[in-house]
Amino acid sequence: MRKLALIVAASLLAACSQQGPGESSTASSSTAGGAPASGTPTIGLALSTQDNPFFVELKDGAQKAAKDANVSLVVVDAQNDPARQISSVEDLIQKRVSVILLNPTDSSALAGAVQSANRANIPVITLDRAVDGADVASHIASDNIAGGKMAADFLASKLNGKGNIIELQGVAGTSAARDRGKGFDDQIAKTPGLKIVAQQPANFDRAQGMSVSENLLQANSNVQAVFAQNDEMALGAVRALDGAKRGNVLIVGFDGTPAGKDAVQSGSMAATVAQQPGDIGRLGVETAKKLIDKQPVEKTIAVPLKLLTKDAP
Repeated sequence: MRKLALIVAASLLAACSQQGPGESSTASSSTAGGAPASGTPTIGLALSTQDNPFFVELKDGAQKAAKDANVSLVVVDAQNDPARQISSVEDLIQKRVSVILLNPTDSSALAGAVQSANRANIPVITLDRAVDGADVASHIASDNIAGGKMAADFLASKLNGKGNIIELQGVAGTSAARDRGKGFDDQIAKTPGLKIVAQQPANFDRAQGMSVSENLLQANSNVQAVFAQNDEMALGAVRALDGAKRGNVLIVGFDGTPAGKDAVQSGSMAATVAQQPGDIGRLGVETAKKLIDKQPVEKTIAVPLKLLTKDAP
């Protein structure tokens, strides 16, 4: 019995050693570490982080689509570390997955990893965030510039074209932060009575959104609105404003996460520009399956946005 137990333990250890840090596998029939069962295509999903509810929804959408399509899905989590994500993508290349779905931590830093996949004849599809300086088979995302404009137009209307605004920025180097900021900033500049008095990264994180908001509110007492480039930072701003007893400041987020939607309905946030992360994940897998089946795919696939308010949920 002792000999049998040792053999079983050794087998389990060997299986676990094949699976990289932060990696999980799902779908119809995949083995530990994501190696496909015979005849089953494997798709790799490299996420920037699973600490953000938005990307959890994206992963859930991808997992459901993988099950429906009868393909294996290997999920790797970079925990917002570009070096870790580069290593994970290289590992997926070594595993010879059929397609890589990439939600990059940094739009420039991941270019080399995408080029490595291309050299290995493994197509890459980017999700939510683009990659700079590398060719991908398709890019699936909301129009973040248009979403930034939506937020600006909403605040311009609510403030009657006059007021001071704080902007909480996302992770520097990501296309989402760059594009949401561009759409918002350019549109605000078209209304002379509106002014962005402070901008600072809070890295798409709720705790950082709270601490950055506290600091910026202390330095800028005359503020009428906060635009946060995602809902997590917006929820951090809600806490900061509650602590400062500044309930008259409008807060607009971006993403439309469940917590963000709840905050809009409760009135603690004025609005959020809602994406559909589950659809981004689903479309990623469906597009990957088309590539596996040698079908043509669109170079860019836009996922619709919607401005959610208490009156228009």
